[in-house]
Amino acid sequence: METNQTEIFNEMHRLIKAGDGKKIQLRAIGGLAVQAHNKTNHPLFAREFADLDFVVASKQRRSFEAFMPEVGYQPNKKFNIMNGDQRQIYYHETTEMKVDIFVGDFEMCHKIPLEDRLTADPVTIPLAELLLSKAQIVELNRKDALDLTSILLNNETGDGDNETINLKILAQLCSQDWGLYKTTSINLRRVVELVDEKDISLTHDERGLIIRRVREIEKTFAEMQKPVAWQLRDRVGTRIKWYIEVEEVSR
Repeated sequence: METNQTEIFNEMHRLIKAGDGKKIQLRAIGGLAVQAHNKTNHPLFAREFADLDFVVASKQRRSFEAFMPEVGYQPNKKFNIMNGDQRQIYYHETTEMKVDIFVGDFEMCHKIPLEDRLTADPVTIPLAELLLSKAQIVELNRKDALDLTSILLNNETGDGDNETINLKILAQLCSQDWGLYKTTSINLRRVVELVDEKDISLTHDERGLIIRRVREIEKTFAEMQKPVAWQLRDRVGTRIKWYIEVEEVSR
């Protein structure tokens, strides 16, 4: 059954609110989470969303599994039995809307810890981690590059989490994981190339703002503390694979 975009946004908020009522930390991730922070409602970033993606705290996994049938969702039993400590899939009983759940941390090409950060934003994972969840994609497509661009255009960089890309968190996570730093750095350069395209619908000021925020993140990376293990891995560089191969999850 087809679900329109307003219904998907409403469902995202319904589930988060219902989770809050049960003291379950359920926070949105993915393209819909990026759109939730598109404060300017910029038409460049308008697109359709088919599924919902969330992160839930691993310590609340059992409560969450009992919660989902209460709000109208049934588990993909085979997938959840095999992967349930890291990732789960559910389908709505009537609309068949798919909900993809990451448990505790987000892990695709790189691992982004989230267990202790899920209360920083009332709707989505924190903006720093949301940016990294897109920037960690090794084979970045245009849709994900635009999501990165949207985050950078619509949110200031700084030291906090309130509608802010937390530079301290970026430095903390990327100084602990050279691979995450490397892929993020590559994809930030791709964003600069994207916004420099002549046919992209951004004003001169919007392009300048995005590039300024990219440069602030790059400056943060240049100045962050780099442990010995990080420095040794940096010497090896991309001669050895620095990311995890991601398998597509079938419906």
